[in-house]
Amino acid sequence: MHHPLELFRYCPKCGSELFEVHNIKSKHCSNCGFTYYQNPSSATAAFILNSKGELLVVRRAKDPAKGTLDLPGGFVDNDETGEQGIIREIKEETGLVIRQVEYLFSIPNIYRYSGMDIHTLDMFFLCHVDDDATIHADDDAAECAWIPLQEVYVERFGLRSIREGVHRFLQRNC
Repeated sequence: MHHPLELFRYCPKCGSELFEVHNIKSKHCSNCGFTYYQNPSSATAAFILNSKGELLVVRRAKDPAKGTLDLPGGFVDNDETGEQGIIREIKEETGLVIRQVEYLFSIPNIYRYSGMDIHTLDMFFLCHVDDDATIHADDDAAECAWIPLQEVYVERFGLRSIREGVHRFLQRNC
């Protein structure tokens, strides 16, 4: 596996070419002394259930894994908590307003984007909504659908961490 920062040739502080791998998660500039640490980006995914025991899934509108099933979610913005990030992402992708979320677990992941491997820490949350909640696909979601838990098939989800998360969730809840 390649070093996550190998595409970065120059020091982002001084522009020097003396920017070299320092350890597994950092590069150091021997010109100005700056050390850059590559830590995982925070991402979220939501298990949204209605009272009928159905799970809300979305179909990915963009790569990676365009056209496959996914859970609503996405990257956490700067100055957001994981809970704020998942609430915002759910609203952007489905139109749902979530008032309460429960953290479940996290899974490290590698998200291939623009030809680069982005290391992420995917945080999974549980949310409940009323049966009369209106959903509509928007942003990164091509469509939304409610699926009974017994009809959720892990292999239809395109991203590795989401498949693993759905598998864990189904083991606990089915």
